[in-house]
Amino acid sequence: MAQDVTKTKLDLEPHQIVLRPMVTEKGYHKAEKYNSYTFEVNRLAGKDDIRKAVEALFDVRVVRVNTQNRKGKPRRTRFRLGHTKAWKKAVITLDPEHRIDFF
Repeated sequence: MAQDVTKTKLDLEPHQIVLRPMVTEKGYHKAEKYNSYTFEVNRLAGKDDIRKAVEALFDVRVVRVNTQNRKGKPRRTRFRLGHTKAWKKAVITLDPEHRIDFF
């Protein structure tokens, strides 16, 4: 069985969990239509940690948290092979009466 990386004894602060918002066309469309926002989050954070961090940072009520573990892609630079880093993506759905303004 795979080891769960979210079970650690580290206590992360909210600003350590939510790393950056993903401001893309697709994300902007989801924010307008479904009140869902996408963030890059710490790979050690679980759904409950992400929920608490977003509620603390943006003063909103979170209804749902969906996460994806994104695998790093192989990349080539001249004669060297490498990989981009693996990262975790979280899609946060807010209560209909709450919004987050990035602009």
